Amino acid sequence: MGHSAPDARYDAMIYNRCGDSGIKLPAIALGMWHNFGGVDIMQVSRDIIIHAFDNGITHFDLANNYGPPPGSAEETLGHVLRVDLSRYRDEMLISTKAGYNMWPGPYGEFGSKKHLISSLDQSLKRMGIDYVDIFYSHRPDPETPLEETLGALVQIVRHGKALYIGLSNYNPAQTIEAAEMLKQMGVPCLIHQSRYSMFDRSVELELLNTIEKLKMGFIAYSPLSQGLLTDKYFEGFPPASRAAKQYGFLRKKQVTPEVVEKARHLNEVALNRGQELSQMALAWLLRDKRVTSVLIGASSEKQVDSNLAALNNMSFTEDEIQTIENILAE
Repeated sequence: MGHSAPDARYDAMIYNRCGDSGIKLPAIALGMWHNFGGVDIMQVSRDIIIHAFDNGITHFDLANNYGPPPGSAEETLGHVLRVDLSRYRDEMLISTKAGYNMWPGPYGEFGSKKHLISSLDQSLKRMGIDYVDIFYSHRPDPETPLEETLGALVQIVRHGKALYIGLSNYNPAQTIEAAEMLKQMGVPCLIHQSRYSMFDRSVELELLNTIEKLKMGFIAYSPLSQGLLTDKYFEGFPPASRAAKQYGFLRKKQVTPEVVEKARHLNEVALNRGQELSQMALAWLLRDKRVTSVLIGASSEKQVDSNLAALNNMSFTEDEIQTIENILAE
């Protein structure tokens, strides 16, 4: 029978137009970079995915190498689709990417036509689906001609294996060049995905304005700076936290006293707003109309609910904005 989603699942979610396209994305999407791999408990991962969908999160973001081990996050989603959510496939927006190291040899990474098409074929098999909604070039390739990389993405769309094209981690100049090439090829770029949080604001310098001018959507990954913009490190390193794990990208040395102190000050502002720090951090990004959506990571249904509560208060007073800017500038 599979899972039966509640009728009211779309009532509380905010959906934003993605650039100049016909697609709307949920303001909060589920990123499967962590917590959905083969090292994680399948039942917990399954419960999170289903709970997210039941609460209006229609967008599930993956990459070929998400796990660990690489590929296992896609296998997890494939299992949940097959067992629980297959009848809701047309209500779901599934994205994946290729470009980082995935298999041995000269074709296992970057942006060659060989890598991108082979990688997507593998991803579709792992997820048990015929197409993805968005397929990203996960990073620019300094050696492969951009025309080859983009030509592969266009071929993928024209062969029906993806509905839309996305770019990830491209700088402003690369984004402009890619957008112009794709326009000439007749398949526009839907969306750009890059790192963005209160602690990493580099996209504000130029990239967000560039994307807006190009009429693309923008989706932020690591909006909570991998947990640094929460209260979890105020008293050390919880055993289940990212910094305490032996795998992943957040290391204990990144959780410095200075970072924790800055988070404590931001937490005071959040509490005065009636929010948790994580909720304020998400709302801070979403207040910018150039930001279509943010990708949350979650290790429990409770975390999903906590992050969704950010949508209940996304307005900031001038005093709050100035106070936050002062803290971030310290």
